[in-house]
Formats: sequence, C-alpha cells, structure tokens
Amino acid sequence: MLQLHRVEPSAEIWAERATYDDRLIFHTEPWLRFVAEAQRAEPVLARVTDGDRTVGHFTGLLAKRFGLRILGSPMAGWTTSYVGFTLGPEVSRRAALEALMPFAFQELGCAHLEIRDRGLTPADLGGLGLRWSDAPTAVIDLRPGEDALFGAMASACRRNIRKAAKSAVTIEEVVDDPTFADDFYEQLRDVFAKQNLVPTYSIERVRSLIRNIGPSGQLLLLRARDGEGRCIATAVLPWYHRTMYFWGGASYREHQHLRPNETLIWHAMRWAKARGVTEFDFVGGNSYKAKYGTVEVPVPWARRSRSPLVANLRDAAQQGFAMKQRAVARLTGARG
Repeated sequence: MLQLHRVEPSAEIWAERATYDDRLIFHTEPWLRFVAEAQRAEPVLARVTDGDRTVGHFTGLLAKRFGLRILGSPMAGWTTSYVGFTLGPEVSRRAALEALMPFAFQELGCAHLEIRDRGLTPADLGGLGLRWSDAPTAVIDLRPGEDALFGAMASACRRNIRKAAKSAVTIEEVVDDPTFADDFYEQLRDVFAKQNLVPTYSIERVRSLIRNIGPSGQLLLLRARDGEGRCIATAVLPWYHRTMYFWGGASYREHQHLRPNETLIWHAMRWAKARGVTEFDFVGGNSYKAKYGTVEVPVPWARRSRSPLVANLRDAAQQGFAMKQRAVARLTGARG
C-alpha cells in the first residue's frame, strides 16, 4: 500500500525529484516559488513510498479560501497546467491518488482538494469520491523533421507563416528586458477586450513568472515585430525536460493581418526542437490549435470536498469570478 510523507524542500529532495522521467516544469522549485508568490500559498512536497522504498513524489500547494484549507495540485486560475505526481514507471497512478486522500484530508486537514495530473485517466478516478471534468490539451510531437512538422499544419496556417515572412515580420528572443511584461499585458488586454472582458490575472502575475522562472533558463520570451520595428505580438513559453508549454500569447488586433501569431509558434517549435525538446504542449484543447497539427490528449481535472457545502462554495466562487470579470470590463470600458 502506498503512502505519502511530507518532506521539507532541500537540495537533496529537488535532486531526487529531478530523476523521474515524467517530471514537468510545474514540479520544479522555480515554478512552485512563482505559484506560491502569486497565490499566497504554501508549497507541499511529499514522498510516495511503498513500504520502506521511495517510488515517487507528490507536489501541491496549500492555500486558504473562505477560511478553509485547500490543497491545489493545481487549482483553477493558478495559470499552472498539471501538477500531481512524479512516479516510477511501475507505480500505479490510481494507487498514488488513493494514498493522496488521507494525506490531504487527514494529515493536512484540508477541506478541499483539486488535482490535474498529466498521467491520470478517467479510469483511475472511479470509487475515490472524486468529481471530475475533462480538460484535454493539444500537443505536437516535435520528433519529426522540420519539413514534416510544417507539412502537418493546415494549409492556411502555412500560408500565414509565409505571409508574415513576406510582410517583414521578425521574431525576437527576449532576454533581460523589463518592458516585455508591459508589452505582453497590453496586448493581452486587447485580446480580452475583443470579447468585452478583461484579463483573468494582473500584470504582476506575468512579472512574477519572469522573475522566478527566467533565471533558470527555462523560459522563452518572444516578440514579433513588424517591418517598422513595432512590437505587434508576444508569447511566453516555459520549457523543461522534454516539453515546451504555451503559457500565454497576445497580439494587437490591428496588426493581426500580418499573421504574427502563427510565426511565433513556428519559431518556438523550431527553437525547442533544436534543444532536444520532443513535445510542444498548448495547455488546452481549443479548436483553433488544431491548425498546427496537434493531437488531443485527455486530461481529467478532479476534485473532492470534505462536504457538499464546500463543493458548493467552490462552484460559487468560480461563477462569481466570471461575473466579476465581466463587471470590471464594463466599468473599465473594455471594447470589443
């Protein structure tokens, strides 16, 4: 029977966690520091053991909402895709998830748990008192050659990349530029304004991400510039081990006819491939991503509450956030 044992962060623990092949950037010290700072949360690291043998690790963060302790691995709104477990190849993810229940609700005293683990499937969740929704992601296998990757894109996507090149759109890799967050966020505001909304997070979230992940060398920041040198689009792309992630992208509507967005993604794919990265993860399954030649991967987002009241509070908070976003957009005059 598997068990979870909380451990304190240390150089030894971080080195041990980095030996697992299913490790993600979201399990690393810089990423947890970013989320802890942005969410005012406390990282939780735990060894997964089978008897006296360590067979994996769990990663999460403790936060308080409505005076209740919650364990997010991650929570919705944390701009973090998957967390959960890193496990040896012989270890059952369902068994690890089953061991998480007493750890979360008894040892940590939590009222609510959420987990989105890239390796979990709906078949792993039954009988554990969990509710879940399907939260698929779109991925690209970067192992084929560049010609094959380009050919796998929709013809309209390939035309847009060629058009950007003919229109003198260039891509700049950004290093140590404090104005990048401002460029990205202004463009993000324009993206949301198209839907009469405002961004779901503040510019401080972007600055915190760059401040915490940038020094690790595992963050690619890209600008697209038009023929006159103006910044017309941006992208934020963390990467680690075998995967690059599309954390965020934005562009000004008035320049979208130059097709900078497709060019940013194509540059990022080639950049990652050249560094041995074998997968590009769009972190979500929106239909527009299919034009890049993606494959959809199912990922369940599971949650369990100590009581129905807590579950209702969670759902009400999510609905309230959406209402607040629309209200703020009206008050600030966001225009579509």
